[in-house]
Amino acid sequence: MRVVITGGAGFLGSHLCDTLLSRGDSVVCVDDLSTGRLENLEDARNSPAFRFIEADVTLGLDVPGPVDAVAHLASPASPPDYLRRPLQTLAAGSRGTEHALALARRHHARFLLASTSEVYGSPQVHPQTEEYWGHVNPVGPRSVYDESKRFAEALTTAHRGALGVDTGIVRIFNTYGPRMRADDGRVVSNFIWQALSGNPITVYGDGEQTRSFCYVDDLVHGLVAMLDSDHAGPVNLGNPAEFTVGQLAVMIREMTAISTPVHYRELPQDDPPRRRPAIERAARTLGWRPVVDLAEGLGHTIDWFRSRSGAPREAGVTVAG
Repeated sequence: MRVVITGGAGFLGSHLCDTLLSRGDSVVCVDDLSTGRLENLEDARNSPAFRFIEADVTLGLDVPGPVDAVAHLASPASPPDYLRRPLQTLAAGSRGTEHALALARRHHARFLLASTSEVYGSPQVHPQTEEYWGHVNPVGPRSVYDESKRFAEALTTAHRGALGVDTGIVRIFNTYGPRMRADDGRVVSNFIWQALSGNPITVYGDGEQTRSFCYVDDLVHGLVAMLDSDHAGPVNLGNPAEFTVGQLAVMIREMTAISTPVHYRELPQDDPPRRRPAIERAARTLGWRPVVDLAEGLGHTIDWFRSRSGAPREAGVTVAG
């Protein structure tokens, strides 16, 4: 296939580029580099089947040549990014999604929307199934991201029903792995970078809130399975193994073997207390389940951060906090 990936220079998008290229697809990556990075595309850019277009999808999306599928991942995804760029985040979910859908419609292509577990808000149902409508504060600080994705889902569904576009929606839960930015504000990258830098690990709240962490390779395999299917979704993609944030901090301290204190800060407004996907639909319709456990995935991620930080690689090294 020839696949257009919006947001393809980001953490998740770049891994999707590499996976599709490795199986013989052609990839056109569209990214404005506002949060994505060209260094994420180092491997992809060595392939003759890869093309990069620097463009803002909220202003339009016109890709010359054939298009067999469109994967729409373009959006600020970490809290610091979407809080710093609220209007751009809303535009990516609205105008950006509309332009990506229009491209898919013009080419009779499959369209994949990368939505998020944030559509469930601070959930009152646990674990979260795709039938759950969510509990979102539409005027809270996180609303620019939550509501942009909820609108994108509605827009995608309307294009399928009214215009016959072949669409699929996935709801992505917490994902981690190599290529995360150290400053992206997500809990795994925060904790790893703080530990490797010898700084205190910052836990917001009492550390008892839970998350479910999916390694990026597993998540991308789910995206590809959805791209190859004709299923409309929505489909949850995430690892159902549930950990407290406090447990994650302990694991990272132990795995980095760096002694650093844990500092507790006030929990941000609307931060969900529990988050875990029900993935029975993904298993049934896509034959997908994650296979990488948290310890293995954290090991790969810590090694990647170490390779870029100059931090000590030997176990047992202690850095003053």
